[in-house]
Amino acid sequence: MLEPTNNNELPAIPGKRYFTIGEVSDLCGVKSHVLRYWEQEFPNLKPMKRRGNRRYYQRQDVLLIRQIRSLLYDSGYTISGARQKLNGEEAGEDHAQTNLLVKQLIGELEDILHTIKGISVKSV
Repeated sequence: MLEPTNNNELPAIPGKRYFTIGEVSDLCGVKSHVLRYWEQEFPNLKPMKRRGNRRYYQRQDVLLIRQIRSLLYDSGYTISGARQKLNGEEAGEDHAQTNLLVKQLIGELEDILHTIKGISVKSV
């Protein structure tokens, strides 16, 4: 995610539901045309569009833009590399959660198996 040192450079995100492209530009330190370009390059960046194709970003969009900005400007990633990093992190988190869930299920099944073996031995 965004490094804590970079958070200090950018203004705090207000408690609003929607932000215009101009507001997001100020909040993230990125020009409007760059935001429009990033929408084309990063498929998970999809602001809502209303009347006359006006863009309305939500808080998670602003956080994602800050993360993209950090990867590109501070960490030196290319657009392609940043896209892979973002997709890899999401996939990695899902994979880790799946592994944890599978280990928990295996443990529960082993407990059930031990219980069943204990009951069948006592019954005989």
